[in-house]
Formats: sequence, structure tokens, C-alpha cells
Amino acid sequence: MQENTLGSKFRASVESLFWPPHSRLFIKGDHVNWSLYWDAVELAEICRKLGIQVVENGSKRLMKNQCLFNMSRYEILENWKKPRYRIAFPYYHGNPETDEGSRRMLETISRHHAAIDRIQVSCRFMEDVVLDTGIDPSKVFRIPIGINRTYFTPATDETRSSVRKKLGIPMDAVVIGSFQKDGEGWKEGLTPKLIKGPDIFLETVAILKRSVPELHVLLTGPARGYIRHGLEKLNIPYVHRLLDDYTEIGTHYRALDLYIVSSRDEGGPKAVLESMACGVPLVSTKVGQATDLVDHGENGFLVDVGDAEALAHYSLQVLDDRGQRTNVIRNGFATAEANDYRNQIPLWASFMKGFVNC
Repeated sequence: MQENTLGSKFRASVESLFWPPHSRLFIKGDHVNWSLYWDAVELAEICRKLGIQVVENGSKRLMKNQCLFNMSRYEILENWKKPRYRIAFPYYHGNPETDEGSRRMLETISRHHAAIDRIQVSCRFMEDVVLDTGIDPSKVFRIPIGINRTYFTPATDETRSSVRKKLGIPMDAVVIGSFQKDGEGWKEGLTPKLIKGPDIFLETVAILKRSVPELHVLLTGPARGYIRHGLEKLNIPYVHRLLDDYTEIGTHYRALDLYIVSSRDEGGPKAVLESMACGVPLVSTKVGQATDLVDHGENGFLVDVGDAEALAHYSLQVLDDRGQRTNVIRNGFATAEANDYRNQIPLWASFMKGFVNC
């Protein structure tokens, strides 16, 4: 086995000697089955459709004089080293006025922008933030965090019943979803990650409970201890599933009546398009690409950050008004379709032009 591994590495090293400069794209994701890993998978597929030679699991030695798209801006910006390859990365979130870590990374971009080839931003707000560093605007591309709609489809009466039965949720329950990691660290998550707004979510469902006694909450994701304890104190029934596979999230949307995003800052979140694709009405704070993609009252609802009363108000409105609910679901589905990864290929073609030679 060791000989085969060494032989494979040797062959790859020899082959790399014959690669024309900047003709290969290395894509580096995150650990398996976390969000950025799947972003890397989808980007690799898009690049292959564009005729770009993608290299997976390649060493830094092989990257020399080639191109790297690293899904983690932290790896690049927190310990800056002048790259020996063309470098690109996404910058999805981080308000420098409130986030010291983001402020430091933006300062790194400002100092070293000449050595950075491409940055993907997901929303107008972050586009303005990144451009304020002084980087050449031709290097910054606004491309929303897309969706693979094969994983996210609307529920039927049959699939809704099946999923709820499997999860132990009553059919007459009004189920609100919250699928985002919102605790610090990767264990219990008893300390809230306030940027994700778990305290605002709890305040919102506490208001809703007054009018919706059959209220239930469905949670996925790691580090949800703070919100679980909060729901227990409020005596609101909930189910929490820690999924091994991101693609299973689509099934859990089929149990929902509503999805709430209560964050203070986001790049996406992915739940915006995921809920729309699954026919689940969305009520969100004005964060990230939600601000760009949601047309208030048409395909979802937007409220000011921190306004739990407004989150609850529009949640009740869309739950009670069947006509508006139908309209929001229909328009949301169209928004999700427009932002399917397949429909983003022209945007990524522009991004890669002049970055990867193919």
C-alpha cells in the first residue's frame, strides 16, 4: 500500500512538470459533510462543465504555478504567506464594524490585494465591504451561494406524513425549522454564537407560542445546546437531528410549515434558497444574500436585524393567510430555480476567465 501511495505521488509530481502554467485548478473545501465541503463539490462540477482541469487532493507542491480556490478565507488571511500560485477564495460574511476578526482579514486583503487574484462575495453588502479594501474591482465577483435542487424538492402530503412520522412530530403540529449551527465550538454549543441570533429565535418562538399552541421546532446541525435548553425552558416541543450527510437536510424541510432566519450577520444563509426550493415559506432578518434575493411579501419576508416581534408577526401572517402563502411558495420556488448551480455557470465562467488558463 505504501509503495502504491508513494508511486502515485511520484507520478503526479512528474506529470505536473508538463502542466502548462495556471492550467489546473485546485479546489480546497472543508472537512467532509460540512457546508464548505459541499460548496467545493459543486464548484468542481461547474468547473468541469466549463472545461477546466480540476485537481482534487493535490499537495501544495503540485499547486506551484497553478491556481487554487480555497473555500476557507481563514486559512489564507489569518496567516498570510505570499502564494506561489494564483489564489481565489470566497468572502461571505463579516461586518468589520462589529467583527474584529473580519476587520483583521480585510486589513490583510488591503495590504496584499495585488497578490490576490479573485474573491467571490455572495451579496451586495459584502461586495461593498471587500471593495473598500482597495482591491481592483475586476477581481471581485458577486455570485450567490447556490443550490443543488436535486437535493431539495417540495413535500407532498405523503412525504410530509412519512417524515413527520419518522421524526415523531404530530401531523397537526405547526413546525418551524432552524437548521443552522448557532453555538460556539463543535460540542454541545451551550455558549450561543450570537451572530447567528439563537437568542432572537427563542424570543420569536416565545411570541408565536401565545397564538400557536401546537408549535413545534425542528433542529438540525451541531452545537445546538443553547437553543435546545431555551426551548425546554419555554416548554416548546422540539426534535433535534444531527445529520451525517448534508444532502439529508432536504428531507427534513418536508416536515416544516415555516423557516425562520434570525441571524445578525450572514453570507447566505443557505437556508434561504433551500427553504424556497422545498416550498417552505421563509421569514428572515435582513442579512447576507437574503437581502438581495427576498422580495418582501412576494417570495418571503424580511425584517430588521434583532426584531423578534416582526419575525413573529410575518410568521403568523403567512401561516394564517393561505392565499399569500401559496403566492410566496410559488415565487420562492422560481427564485431557487434561478439560483440553481446549473444556472450559475455563466457567472462562474466570468470568474474563471483570466484566472485559469483552459
